[in-house]
Amino acid sequence: MTTTTLAVLVPVLPFLGAAAGLLLGRTAPGFVRPLAVLPTLAALVLAVLVAVRQGGGRAVDAATQLTPTGSVPIELALHLDGFAVLTAVLVGLVATCVQLYSTGYLRDDPRYPSYAALVSLFTSAMLLVVYSGDLMVLLVGWEIMGICSYFLVGHYWETPEARAASLKAFLVTKLGDVPFLIGLFALAADAGTFRITGILGAVTAGGIDHPTLVALLLLAGVAGKSAQFPLHTWLPDAMAGPTPVSALIHAATMVAAGVYFVARLLPVFAASAAAMTVLAVMAAVTMVGSGLAALAQDDIKRVLAYSTIGQLGYMSGALAVGDRGAAVFHLLSHGAFKALLFLAAGVIIHAAGTNSLAAMSRMRGLTSRIPDAYWTMTVALLALAAIPPFAGFFSKEAVLVAAEHTALGDRAVAPAGAGWIVLVSGLLTALLTAAYATRLWLLAFRGRGAEAPEHGRQPIAMNAVLWVLAVPSLAFGLTVGVIGDWFDGYALTPTVTTAVLSTGIALVGGLVTYGAWRHTTAVAARHPLGAVAAHPEAEPAVSEAEAIATHTPAYGDIASAPDPADPGRLLLGPLHRHAAAGFHVDAVYSAAFVRPVRAAARLVSFLDREVVETYVRGAGNGTNLLGQAVRRAQTGNVQTYLSALLAGSVVLAIAAVLVAAGA
Repeated sequence: MTTTTLAVLVPVLPFLGAAAGLLLGRTAPGFVRPLAVLPTLAALVLAVLVAVRQGGGRAVDAATQLTPTGSVPIELALHLDGFAVLTAVLVGLVATCVQLYSTGYLRDDPRYPSYAALVSLFTSAMLLVVYSGDLMVLLVGWEIMGICSYFLVGHYWETPEARAASLKAFLVTKLGDVPFLIGLFALAADAGTFRITGILGAVTAGGIDHPTLVALLLLAGVAGKSAQFPLHTWLPDAMAGPTPVSALIHAATMVAAGVYFVARLLPVFAASAAAMTVLAVMAAVTMVGSGLAALAQDDIKRVLAYSTIGQLGYMSGALAVGDRGAAVFHLLSHGAFKALLFLAAGVIIHAAGTNSLAAMSRMRGLTSRIPDAYWTMTVALLALAAIPPFAGFFSKEAVLVAAEHTALGDRAVAPAGAGWIVLVSGLLTALLTAAYATRLWLLAFRGRGAEAPEHGRQPIAMNAVLWVLAVPSLAFGLTVGVIGDWFDGYALTPTVTTAVLSTGIALVGGLVTYGAWRHTTAVAARHPLGAVAAHPEAEPAVSEAEAIATHTPAYGDIASAPDPADPGRLLLGPLHRHAAAGFHVDAVYSAAFVRPVRAAARLVSFLDREVVETYVRGAGNGTNLLGQAVRRAQTGNVQTYLSALLAGSVVLAIAAVLVAAGA
C-alpha cells in the first residue's frame, strides 16, 4: 500500500469500530471490547508505518476535490509532514491505552458499549484533524470532537455535576468556534483556497489582506478548544466524566487540537506582531494562573486538569515566540506523561474510594495497595516537574530556549517582548509546577492515619497500561537530537543556562513544598481534626462507584474536611481561597453574561405571556363573543327568520330609494 492509502485508513478504522460497536452493542455484547480495542490498535500500527515511511522528510500531499462549490473549492486532502505523523502516533498510542484501561475501569458499566464507540469516534475525529490538508475537512473533525466530548463528559448523566460539566464544555468551546469559523472563511477568501499548502503559499506571497483580524478570530477558537485564558473554565469541570475520558481529552485529543492547528498555520499568525503578542500574553496568564489554581485544589483530577491548562500554556508560549518544533515536542511529551497521570489517578481513586487529596492524606498504606500506580505516577510527576532526565525536562527546556532566543533578538519571527513574557512566565510556572506536583505526591502517597479501606485489586489491564505509558514519559526526551530533524530544523537541545536555571527553580519549588508539608504535618499532629482513621470499620457514606462519579468523598464530611497538613494553604496564604475557586473567573462570567442573559430571557417570557398572548387571547375571545351573539339569533323559529328577512328587505329597499333620491 502507498503511504497515502495507509494514512486514509488510520482515521477510518476507529470510525468503523465505532459504528460496529454501536450496532452490535445490544445484540452481541461480547464483540464490544474487541471492537473498541482492535481497530484503535490497528490505527496505531498504521500510524507508526506512516511515520516511518514519511521519515521526517519532505511532506506528502494528496488531494481530491469533494464537490464543486462555485467559489473556494473543498478538497479531501492529506498533508503528512513531521508534525502530523508524530502527533498521529501519539493519538493512536494514548487512545489504545485508554481503550484497554477502560475495559477494566468500566467493566461493570451498562453504558460501556456507547462509551467505547464514542471514544473510537473521538479518536477518529482527532486523527482526521491531524492528517487533514484542507481546513474545512479539519473543521469536520474539530466539531465531531466537540460533540463527542459533550457525551463523554456527561457519561454519568445521573449526577448534576456531569450534566452541568458536559453542557458547559459544549457551550464554551462552541463560543470560541463561532469566531473561529468566521476566521476560516476570511482566511480562505484572502488565499482563495482551504488547502493548508495554498494558504501558507499565500502568506509567503503577502496575499493575506487582514492578517491580524484573521489571526485573532482563529485564536478565539484555539482558546476555547485548548482551554486557554479566558475560555479555560470548562476543563476543570470536565473532570466529572470518567477518568479515562479525562486522559484522552487532556493528553492527545481536543485540547491538543488547538495547539496543533496554530502550529500548522503558524506563518499566518506570525504575519501579525499584534497576534503573536496577544498569544504570548494569553499563554503567560494561562500558565501562571493555572499553576496557582492547581496548588489549591483538593480533587486530584482537578489538580491534573489545571496542570493540563498550564502545560498547554507552555505550548502556546512556544508558538508565540515562533517555534513550532518546541511546541509540538512538548505536546508529544506532555501527551505521554499526562495520560499516565490521569490513568494512575484513576487507579488511586479506585483504591481510595474518593477523589479528595485531603481524604487520601488521612489514609496510611495506600502506596502498598497500588505499587504500580505509585511508581508510574512518580515517574509522570517527575516528568511534569521537568526534572532531568525525564521527558518533560527536554520538552520544557525547548520552550524556554526558544523564548530566550526570541527575547535576546536571535530570532525575528516574533517580537522580543513576546519572548520575555514567555520566558519569565515559563520560569515562574516551572516553580509552581514542581510545587503542586510535590504536593500531590505527598498528600496522595504519604498519608497518615488508619489503614486505607480495601476496595479490591485493580484489573491487570489498568496496571499494564501504566507501565506502557511510563516508557515514553521516561525515555522520550532522549530522542531530542532526532526529533528536531522532523520539524523546522531549530535545535531542541537544552542550553546550560536555561537548564540549570529552570531545574534549580523546580528543585526549589519541590523542596519548599516538602518543607511546608513537614511543618503543616507537625501542626496537624498536635491538633487533629479527625480522620478516616477514626472510623476504620464504618460503612462508606456512598458507594465507591458513586464516589468516583460524583467526586463525593466515600466517608462523608470527615474525609472532605479541610486538611491542616495541606502545604498549599501555607504556601498560598490568603490567596488560597481565591486560587481554589479558579480566581472567580466563573463568577465573573456569571455576573457579566449568565445573569443578564437569564434576565433577558425572563423579560422575553413576560412579554410573550402578558403582551403577545394578550392579543392572541383577545382575538380568540372576540370571536367567541361574536359567536355567542350570533347564536342568540338562532332560535329555530321559522316565523322569526321570515320576519327578520322581510325587515331586512324593507330596510334595503328604503336605503336604495334614499340613495337614488340623493343622486
